Order: sequence, then C-alpha cells, then structure tokens
Amino acid sequence: MELLTDPQVWLSFLTLAVLEIVLGIDNIIFLVVLVDRLPSSQRRLARYLGLGFAMVTRIALLFSITWLATLHSTLFTVFGNEISGRDLVLFGGGLFLIVKSPMEIGGMLSG
Repeated sequence: MELLTDPQVWLSFLTLAVLEIVLGIDNIIFLVVLVDRLPSSQRRLARYLGLGFAMVTRIALLFSITWLATLHSTLFTVFGNEISGRDLVLFGGGLFLIVKSPMEIGGMLSG
C-alpha cells in the first residue's frame, strides 16, 4: 500500500505512460504507411498482425525492464564502486547510444 503514496512511483508511472503513448502513436503511423502498400484484401489482416505483434513485443519489453530492475546484487567492485547486472546493462545501452547516434547523424548529413 505504501507504493500508492510514494510520489516517486507515480512519477515513474507517468513517465512510462507517456513513453507508451508516444511509442504507440509511432507504431500506428508506421503500420499505416506499411499497410497502405498492400492490396486492399490484405490490409485488415496486416493491421491486426502488426498491432498484435507490437503489443506482445511491448509487454515483453515491460517484463524485461521489471526483471532488470531486480538485478541489484553486486557482481564485482571497481575502484570501490559496486557493479551489478543492472549497471552493466545500462552502461552497455548508453555506450551503444553514444556510438550509434553519431553514426546515424553522419549518415543523414552525408546523403
């Protein structure tokens, strides 16, 4: 019951809800563009399959985030800082973004 009175939990929930809405709109726009290229007899099935796959994928990602949040146990220590599995995953994702972003921007600027 104490989770309902914690403002940090409500802020996290609000952030997650906004992200889900934005990603949902993005999925719908992407599906509309792709489905429009199909023959009219296949569009309805493609819409249902696309939205269904997007929903299943989103739920799987939410469960993986929940699992990731539980990885608190220390794996090793570096310079007095305890490193957990969650830290490694977040560091890897951040490193990926740092490397991939300039590559994508450079690709957009070059043509």
